[in-house]
Amino acid sequence: MRALFHPRETTMPTRRDLANAIRALSMDGVQRANSGHPGMPMGMADIAEVLWNDFLRFNPTNPGWDNRDRFVLSNGHGSMLLYSVLHLCGYDLSLTELKNFRQLGSKTPGHPEYGITPGVETTTGPLGQGLANAVGLAIAEKNLAARYNRPGYEIVDHHTYAFTGDGCLMEGISHEVCSLAGTLGLGKLIVLYDDNGISIDGEVEGWFTDNTVQRFEAYGWHVIKEVDGHEPDAVQRAIEVAQSVRDKPTLVCCRTVIGWGAPNKQGTADTHGAPLGDEEIAAVRKTIGWPHAPFEIPADIASAWDARERGSKLESDWNELYAEYAKKYPAPAAEYRRRMAGELPENWQTHASEFISQVNTEAAKKATRKSSQAALNGFGPVLPELIGGSADLTGSNGTYWSGSSVFNADSPDGNYLYYGVREFGMSAILNGLALHGGFIPYGATFLVFSDYARNALRLSALMGIPSIFVYTHDSIGLGEDGPTHQPIEHLATLRAMPGMTVWRPCDTVESAVAWKATLEKRDGPSSLVFTRQGVPFQARSAGQIADIARGGYVLIDSDGVPELILISTGSEVGLAVAAAEALNDKGRRVRVVSMPSTDVFNRQERSYRDAVLPPQAGRRIAIEAGVPDCWYRYVGSSGRVIGIERFGESAPGSEVYEHVGLTIERVVADAEELLQTPATEFPS
Repeated sequence: MRALFHPRETTMPTRRDLANAIRALSMDGVQRANSGHPGMPMGMADIAEVLWNDFLRFNPTNPGWDNRDRFVLSNGHGSMLLYSVLHLCGYDLSLTELKNFRQLGSKTPGHPEYGITPGVETTTGPLGQGLANAVGLAIAEKNLAARYNRPGYEIVDHHTYAFTGDGCLMEGISHEVCSLAGTLGLGKLIVLYDDNGISIDGEVEGWFTDNTVQRFEAYGWHVIKEVDGHEPDAVQRAIEVAQSVRDKPTLVCCRTVIGWGAPNKQGTADTHGAPLGDEEIAAVRKTIGWPHAPFEIPADIASAWDARERGSKLESDWNELYAEYAKKYPAPAAEYRRRMAGELPENWQTHASEFISQVNTEAAKKATRKSSQAALNGFGPVLPELIGGSADLTGSNGTYWSGSSVFNADSPDGNYLYYGVREFGMSAILNGLALHGGFIPYGATFLVFSDYARNALRLSALMGIPSIFVYTHDSIGLGEDGPTHQPIEHLATLRAMPGMTVWRPCDTVESAVAWKATLEKRDGPSSLVFTRQGVPFQARSAGQIADIARGGYVLIDSDGVPELILISTGSEVGLAVAAAEALNDKGRRVRVVSMPSTDVFNRQERSYRDAVLPPQAGRRIAIEAGVPDCWYRYVGSSGRVIGIERFGESAPGSEVYEHVGLTIERVVADAEELLQTPATEFPS
């Protein structure tokens, strides 16, 4: 158990004074913006004051210090609480920024956003996902500690704290991740539950009567119940007890009053999502004894909150410990530093290139999900930061590679998680692992079930973090499981998400290159999409292999300027190649472009894109087993897209392809018909 950072002295402002600074800044910020949620910050202010002043280990002058405690505001609508605390503690967040709450270009957006505000660990707002991120952060700490700590040198030793509300616990993702957290024994995860009985629609007793204590005890959590969230000493004792329990995560159930201090509105939904109004704010100031002007913090209160000196000493002490550790254990120290810096091993490029060259010699027909597993076996041995898992589809997804070992409560040094049937929870946990640092996290399921997890994918893209989502069984080609399992619209929806890189490789070589590019990516998430069925190997030159990483390239070319370009991805590339060979045998000039990643191709310079898709070659056909919409930008109004605009059927995959018209004969017939029309120049 950690001791309190400083004793309470009679000359210091009272705890309530310090908490009231949060209340005042929060209600003033919301009022000035004429938008926001003052109720939660006012209700949880006492809890926040105790946590940040007496327990949380952080350094405001270096928000990215490795061994800081992580704090997640899962009920992110109460963002003014976090902004107020960050300002008061000494982070680079000025009063001006608090005054600009919810304004364009400010560091204080409506909900906390990672990368915008110093001290914000993750983007929250969609309820429950912050709680899931916190589980990922706690897994990261437990795994790194098991890997790198040595007796007397606990260089990885921090807690993950999360604030959560009724809304988070109503969301289904809370069940997914809290059930798993209990199973994994995440003893350094402490969740403080704001049990105020109010949500947007009013008193939750009409729609949320779960026995939360029994629910979390059933998950295997340690539960501290009936803590008075407005009694700081009670909150302090609860957190001390929570820290002493190391084999289970802890839920601290804090009874609070939403909008505490607002004499006419506290305890009601009126304080949840709207400014209090000038009259009520004046009444609050009188009720809580806060006579100061809006955004004014008295010097003694500001001084009591300022954590810069304390934080610098905490980091300095850790730096000394790490320096001693590095002398005694230089190899793990260097690896730890490299991982936390997000750098790949020095031999990465050489190793990866050699593996891809090896794959290119194998010329095997193989399902790309098997090619993906081969890539993991090829790249994994030099990447100790790789941590993966599957949502109860390990064998089908091919995500367990030769160097995998299971992470669980008894084996915290493992690098593979069995997530169970928890697609959404898994995806949000991946985001937590990526946010912590020191990991390249991937998780897998069938492509059709990406729907379950979509909001976690969206947040990974919004944050620009390198989570890796692996999706297999990518089309009607999976066959007999039928339309419930056959994705149709999913590729298009993934591609439509800003910041999400999508790869759909056609064979073993493209799969290896897609994995390499994804492992090197640091500025956003990737979705890797693979087949269940076997696909043919495509022969390539060294130059073509290099061009795969550009998202699209010429796989088969014609003599002279092509009359027709066939553009395809994944399992349909083989179809395009066969159709092109049939057309070329008839004297036509047909080029095949494989485009495993449309968004990567779109980011290439115009000269490269025009070389692959010449504007003067205006007759184009795109072929993909999915909805056709996204392909019209490449084929134009005079081109054609051979895709699927209906759901699939339950039958062997080859029969379903025949049934929906994805055949060589169809492509050849459409091509010959299109070639009878006048050529037009395609605008590039």
